[in-house]
Amino acid sequence: MPDDELMPIGAFARRSGLTCSALRFYADSGLLPPAETDPVSGYRYYSPGQLARAVALRRLREVAMPLAGVEAVLGAGAGEAARLLDEHVAEVVERAAAVREKAAVIRAAFGEEAGLCLGAVKGPVLADAVEQVLTATATAYEAATPVLAGLRVEADAEAVTLTATDRYRLATRTLVPAERPVRAWAGTVDGGELRAAAGEIRRSPLVRLEAVPHGIWFRLGRRGDRHCRLVSEDFPDHRLMLASLGEATTRVTVSKEPLLRALEEQPGEDVVLRVGGCRLTVGAGDGAGPRLAVPATVAGRALQVRFEVTTLYPAVSTAIGPDVLLDLRGHDRPVTVRSADRGDLTTLAMPAPLTGVAP
Repeated sequence: MPDDELMPIGAFARRSGLTCSALRFYADSGLLPPAETDPVSGYRYYSPGQLARAVALRRLREVAMPLAGVEAVLGAGAGEAARLLDEHVAEVVERAAAVREKAAVIRAAFGEEAGLCLGAVKGPVLADAVEQVLTATATAYEAATPVLAGLRVEADAEAVTLTATDRYRLATRTLVPAERPVRAWAGTVDGGELRAAAGEIRRSPLVRLEAVPHGIWFRLGRRGDRHCRLVSEDFPDHRLMLASLGEATTRVTVSKEPLLRALEEQPGEDVVLRVGGCRLTVGAGDGAGPRLAVPATVAGRALQVRFEVTTLYPAVSTAIGPDVLLDLRGHDRPVTVRSADRGDLTTLAMPAPLTGVAP
């Protein structure tokens, strides 16, 4: 079709993804008037140059932007349009969280079964643990199944344990509750909802966990309560994964901050750790650039292991305390990252293939 050839409303609807009735509505509202209207028949015709605006309009309406907001975005420059869109998304997320909370209250009013007390944990400690462990989850968009974006909560007479995995990473942390659970319980909590609740949890001196049939209540005292849904899929057998790791062949004790700086200074998407004698060096995965020496204590055989930065960096950065232990088992086996002085947070990180790495 020539660039200046007008098309009837039906053809324009097919090309823009908008229905004919929607096009009439947007024409009447002034957002997308036709290029021409036949004065006798009333038929509406659109130009190819209007397609970009029509597609942008459709996409904005798909994210529930009101007409006034759509008009403002379409009339703004790129930077201002992005800001308006970000503000709209933030409002939608806030409304969705409020709706979830109100729905949980309504469900309770309908006579939801009394919850099972899972114990109580200091709010700042629980929030830290949640954020540390959630680094091992997949995002909702990456997850092949929702359970890989969730956080496993297990409570027994001794502890509350939080675990997450995307099958390439695994993080687990054990908390000693201030109040013990009534009986053992396990469930997988929606990771996105729990991440959104972490701020309120952090500001609560003591948080009581209460399991109900389809979720967990986080009782926050004067700050109100937060409800997070449970994910129905089975959580991967992380205990079998941990039990099958085998003994470490090389152990490295290293200060966390120098190791993080070395990881940050590598320009590529992956890095290679080389361990031998009393040395630990960090280099780019493609061999370009210098190998940075990091002070460390090394025990065991020499190794080189390649990692994606997005896998190794969160595992190191969330470790508790100034020093970390790296338990290595080979170039193709998971590394265990844990605190040198506190073992209640453990993270597994899968290495990347070592092919093409210079010795």
